[in-house]
Amino acid sequence: MFEAVDLTRRFGDFTAVNGVSFAVPEGEIVGLLGPNGAGKTTMIRMLTGYLPPTAGRVTLGGVDLFGDDVGVRRQIGYLPENVALYPEMRVEEYLVWRGRLEGMDRAAIRSRLPEVLERCLLSGVRRQIIGTLSKGYRQRVGLAGAILHEPKVLVLDEPTVGLDPRQIVAIRELIRELGEARTLLLSTHILPEVDLLCSRVMIVDRGRIIAEGSPAELRERGQGAAGVEVEFETVVDGAGDALARLDGVEQAAVDADDARRIRLTCSPGADPRAAVFRLAAERGWTLVGLAARRASLEDVFVRLTTRDAAPHESAPDQEVA
Repeated sequence: MFEAVDLTRRFGDFTAVNGVSFAVPEGEIVGLLGPNGAGKTTMIRMLTGYLPPTAGRVTLGGVDLFGDDVGVRRQIGYLPENVALYPEMRVEEYLVWRGRLEGMDRAAIRSRLPEVLERCLLSGVRRQIIGTLSKGYRQRVGLAGAILHEPKVLVLDEPTVGLDPRQIVAIRELIRELGEARTLLLSTHILPEVDLLCSRVMIVDRGRIIAEGSPAELRERGQGAAGVEVEFETVVDGAGDALARLDGVEQAAVDADDARRIRLTCSPGADPRAAVFRLAAERGWTLVGLAARRASLEDVFVRLTTRDAAPHESAPDQEVA
């Protein structure tokens, strides 16, 4: 069991993470979402042992991550968004070095390395100098280093950044397999990726968890605005403004590629289709399409993290993400 209890981190007077608590059992993939400046990166650094909390604790199997037992930290694999690699080293050389840092003996590294290279699509570049690799390949080298020692907990921050579509599919499948046998936290801005991979989602904003549940649960709670797609036979001047004034409609956006189509963003639980039909009939507008659109995870995320006030200022000389 990987657990955070009242996890807090302050930088001077600024609180980046404020009393966060959650638990993740083995075999679950949890998505960690948050806008820029939400405290997500600070939280990840504490969860992986790179940054000590101001208050609270992180435990793995009941053992404090920041206690005297260095071995517990070796049970965590971490892929940061910006992977720090040694550009002068060859891929295989770097992974052997990473394995030694994680306490693996040479025999264990030799046994494990071919499988890791293959699963991370690196077999063809195993002897290539890292500095000559593309961003996508370097990302996969970082992932290989994170999983080489078979950690119990795996924390991946934007693991598919820089990959081409074929590689994304392969790495997503690898993440799904890895999550079957260990605890896995996935941080990404690609919301369809969360829908595909995660059984549970935590949305973070202003240093707190503001929503938690499966993607389906978050949508069903009505926390995301449902929508209505409206299509007229011809372009109708002023239709967007008129539709935006209907009860339950929060926004009306004209399609940039086809001005006959207007997307309505609606309040939770609202369904203005009947009102749209009556308005069109009154104005003599010919409707050729009127369909409800189910709230997406993106709708949930935007609704919960849209801020009325200006974002908090970051602590001086500190990165807050």
